Amino acid sequence: MTHSNVSILVVDDEPPIRKLLRVGLGSQGYAVSEAPNAKAAIELVETEKPDLILLDLGLPGMGGHDLLRKWRDDGLDIPVVILSSRTDESGIVSALELGADDYITKPFGMNELVARIRVALRHKFQQQGEKPVFHTGDLTVDLVKRIVKVENREIKLSPKEYDILRLLVQHAGKVLTHQFLLKQVWGESTDVQYLRVYVRQLRQKIEKTPDQPRYITTETGVGYRLREVE
Repeated sequence: MTHSNVSILVVDDEPPIRKLLRVGLGSQGYAVSEAPNAKAAIELVETEKPDLILLDLGLPGMGGHDLLRKWRDDGLDIPVVILSSRTDESGIVSALELGADDYITKPFGMNELVARIRVALRHKFQQQGEKPVFHTGDLTVDLVKRIVKVENREIKLSPKEYDILRLLVQHAGKVLTHQFLLKQVWGESTDVQYLRVYVRQLRQKIEKTPDQPRYITTETGVGYRLREVE
């Protein structure tokens, strides 16, 4: 799918933000429609069926969280990328747990936004099933044989370390919340400190500079993301 036939619905009550996105994304070849509130957004989703939605959380009337909850409860599987203020960490986490695909904080750069959009669309349109071997930079993860290599050198991981890395690989490029990772790896809501300890150990094994990670990046107050590098 090329940019020229990808449609994006911008749901934001601020005209300057809508104009910025209309012009910026339009210059990238995306077709952009706009909604200033939830009512208009619901109507446009039904009539235009966009490929992706950019959703501001601070909407008048029905807020962004309630709108997202309605869409997901109704079975809408269109990717949703949240637009949020930089201080709204709890709101971001709540939106991700409601089914948002990613988020970007205001103010944002157009290159970063387009990268988030590409990741969300790739996960939407990719064929079902994961690639048996994931490769990025010097890191290789064989999901079938459960072999992890850095610069062709096999790295030994504990079961929990591997489970965390596997989840990050399966959702490469997307942010995974602390609670999602805890539930998937431990099966219950565990103290987030356990997760931080294992991520620190994992970084020690796969990162050249663990304190400045190249692959596993921290989304402050939200979770972790596996960054795909050249």
